[in-house]
Amino acid sequence: MLYATHAVVDLDAIAHNVQAARELSPGKQLLVAVKADAYGHGAVEVSRRLAADGLADWFGVATTPEALELRAAGITQPILKLSQCLAEDELDAVIASEITPTVVDSLTMAAAAAAADRAGRQHYPVHLAVDTGMRRIGCEPEEAVDIATEAAERGLDLQGIFTHLPVSDTPRGADFTQAQLKRFLAAVEAVQRTRVSAGMQPVPLVHAANSGALLGHLKDGCTMARPGIMAYGYYPDANESPRPVKLQPAITWQTKVSTVKRVAAGETVGYGRTWTARFDSWVATIPIGYADGFSRLNSNRGRVLIGGRSYPIAGRVCMDQSMVDLGPATPDHAAPVSVGDDVVILGTQGDQTISADELAELMATISYEVLCLIGKRVERLYRG
Repeated sequence: MLYATHAVVDLDAIAHNVQAARELSPGKQLLVAVKADAYGHGAVEVSRRLAADGLADWFGVATTPEALELRAAGITQPILKLSQCLAEDELDAVIASEITPTVVDSLTMAAAAAAADRAGRQHYPVHLAVDTGMRRIGCEPEEAVDIATEAAERGLDLQGIFTHLPVSDTPRGADFTQAQLKRFLAAVEAVQRTRVSAGMQPVPLVHAANSGALLGHLKDGCTMARPGIMAYGYYPDANESPRPVKLQPAITWQTKVSTVKRVAAGETVGYGRTWTARFDSWVATIPIGYADGFSRLNSNRGRVLIGGRSYPIAGRVCMDQSMVDLGPATPDHAAPVSVGDDVVILGTQGDQTISADELAELMATISYEVLCLIGKRVERLYRG
């Protein structure tokens, strides 16, 4: 390990969480979202483990390079790109690597068909996104039949139809979510009815259930579920999401103490001189900063664990380093920590835990962003 700051990813925990998602969606296929480098956990290693255990039927990505990385790593399961492709060469790369594209309208349908023709691929599979209220991507529900019909006319295989639920993670969103599901399933029923009347098979993969829906809503009428954040051990809403299963956070983010020094009363620490020692104090430096994903919002507010104890951040988080207030430096007391001691940024040490939810609350954001912010230069180590 060439850099002290690293993250340990527990693959057994991820397998446990995905198995829990399976138990919440019996009889359904499972697409596990591994976009954004598996929410910061490492898409290749996570996908390999879930594939080896037979826990994921599909993988979901946001970008074509994410999908190509999985194919290069030997992942053979179907991969769905969850948004439309924007360029001809992107579609060509998608089809050459047998990645399933999402279509959202006649334009993207025509582009996918043209790419399939260039590749000499007949009946290439696509999934249709239907917008039932997210207002992000997808056709309107009343357009679904026409676009599904166009897929057949253009020689594409409409293998899946899906929507996304923006407030399924909280009971306050239940009415909106149920209305979305009603609109979605009505559109699906219309598509299926039209296909059967034309002598075609129904669309086999119908999916809407993200983590929030898996945890808190009925999924009748769907044949596939799409867990995301729950696969990595966190509930989509830290306070309000139902918890029918016990999830296990899968990542521990660590570094080591690099310096310990005595700071005299009245001296300041860090950029902007925002922290002043009220009395002679021990201050440690740790090699982690905002370039690693440890947000500058932790300045003078965050905390870390050293030796099973909690210590506050002193001063501003720097690009590559941060300082930690270790408490009073009295003449007859040595520093409570030493150079080389393990430091936990995210995870458990002794009986203390810092969760992604805690960091998210401090940053006024969500656990997803905390995990995704962990930078590429932070080496991932895997166990399990």
